Amino acid sequence: MIKSYAKINIFLKIIGKRGGYHEIVSRFVRLSKLYDEMEFLPKSLNTKCFELKGEFNCELKKNTVYKAYELLRGIADTKKLDDFFAEYFLNVKKNIPFGGGLGGGSSNAATFLLYINKTLELGLSLEELCGIGSKTGADVNFFLHECEAANVSGIGEIVKPLKDEVPDIELIFDDATCDTALIYNNFREQFADNIDKTAAQNLISLSSKEILQKFDNITLNDLLRSVLICYPSLKAKADARLFLSGSGSTFFKVR
Repeated sequence: MIKSYAKINIFLKIIGKRGGYHEIVSRFVRLSKLYDEMEFLPKSLNTKCFELKGEFNCELKKNTVYKAYELLRGIADTKKLDDFFAEYFLNVKKNIPFGGGLGGGSSNAATFLLYINKTLELGLSLEELCGIGSKTGADVNFFLHECEAANVSGIGEIVKPLKDEVPDIELIFDDATCDTALIYNNFREQFADNIDKTAAQNLISLSSKEILQKFDNITLNDLLRSVLICYPSLKAKADARLFLSGSGSTFFKVR
C-alpha cells in the first residue's frame, strides 16, 4: 500500500493573474495522518490499457492520475509503461474528502508519478516530473517534492521546501464539496480589485506556528470570503479560531 498524503494551506494569498490562472503565495504543510491508499494490483486479464479504479467524483479522463499518465507517455519509455500496465491496474481508496481543499487529487497524481518513475526505472528528474505536474494540477508539484512544508508560489509550480514549526492541527470537515473554479470566479468578481501584493511577504519568513498565532483567518486566506458567499452553510464554521485550507470546505484549528 502506498500512502498519498493530504495537505493544508496555512495561508493562501492571491497576488495577481497569469493568463486564466491566479498567481498565489502560500504555505503548504503535508498531513502525515490523512492519506489515500494506492495499490497496484494484478489484472485478471492482460490488457495494455491503463486501468484506474476507485470512488472518484469525475470521469476517468478528467482524473488527475489519468492526466498524469497521459502526459508521462509523452516523455517516458512507453514500452515499460505498456508492459507494466498490461499486468497491473491502480486501485485508489479515497480517504481525503473531495472538494475539501486538501489536495487529494493532486497528491494521487504526484504519488503515481513518483512510484512509477522509481519502480520502472524511467530515469526522469524531479524537474521533468514537475513539468508533468504543472500541466496536471495546481498542487501536484508540492507533493512531488516529498517535503513536509514549503512556500509555494506562481500557479503552484514554484516550490521552496523549508524546515517549519507546525502546531498540532485538528481538521474540521464538512459535507460541502467546494468547486474551486466557482470560488475563484467569485473572488475575481468581488475581491480582485483589492489584492494586496505585499501581504504575503510578511508571512513567508515566519513559521506556521507563528503565523497561526499572529493572524486571523480572513487575513490568512484570501478565498475565505468567497467560500462563505458561494457556500453559505459554511458560515456556521467561520469562527475566528478556525482557518480555511485552500478553497475549502475543510477548516482547521490549533489544538
